[in-house]
Amino acid sequence: MKIVIIEDEKPAARLLQRKLEKLGWHVSQLLHSVQEAVAWFSEHRHPDLIFLDIQLSDGLSFEIFDKIPIQSAVIFTTAYDEYALRAFKLNSIDYLLKPIDDQELECAIKKYQSIATSKINMPLDFEAIKQMFLQSTQKVYKKRFSIKIGNQLKMIPIEDIECFFSENKGTYIHTFENRDYLIEYTLEQLESEVDATTFFRVSRKYLISLHAIREIQLHSNSRLKVQLKSFSEDEIIVSREKVHDFKNWLN
Repeated sequence: MKIVIIEDEKPAARLLQRKLEKLGWHVSQLLHSVQEAVAWFSEHRHPDLIFLDIQLSDGLSFEIFDKIPIQSAVIFTTAYDEYALRAFKLNSIDYLLKPIDDQELECAIKKYQSIATSKINMPLDFEAIKQMFLQSTQKVYKKRFSIKIGNQLKMIPIEDIECFFSENKGTYIHTFENRDYLIEYTLEQLESEVDATTFFRVSRKYLISLHAIREIQLHSNSRLKVQLKSFSEDEIIVSREKVHDFKNWLN
């Protein structure tokens, strides 16, 4: 049986190779990137079995199959959890979570042998697997914020928020109802918690919603001035170094 390992972390690739050789299987080739794999598969006979890491140093390993029609059986190796990979059970021989357990590796090999012996054809739809993987691992953004008001909690949906702003070492939500609420976040933290297609950090002080913009005006020193629908406590100026990214965000 001819085996190829595609894994960008060379120590991990060598460790998996030693584990397989301990089980009596010879590894023909170690590949470490999409580019290297495409070049190798273009010039060599395809193996019986590929151990395939999903994220390589130069992209997702699915890109290999976009360029080369691979005929081999595949066992995925990845650090992603079982929830994110539930779809792979139906579309590959098996998958192994890192760090790879010796017993699970042996079971995966036996599963491949059973399928190969029975000559069951397991065609892989890599585009479908890619889409399922991307959907399963997609970033989940906050949909609401809970605000403590006295002895009560008020829930503020993300679509009700016009902007976030910092003032006097505190961070606030400003809503379309023209109300301000203190929250226990920094603007830096909020940037990773909200959808970047909807919210943009225009300056050190403001993180604004696309849906809140009423008007944009030219300002001094190649900057822009943004007027929101209800917020009027201060001028919101897009800093000069962010003007280019801001314009791209608007599009």
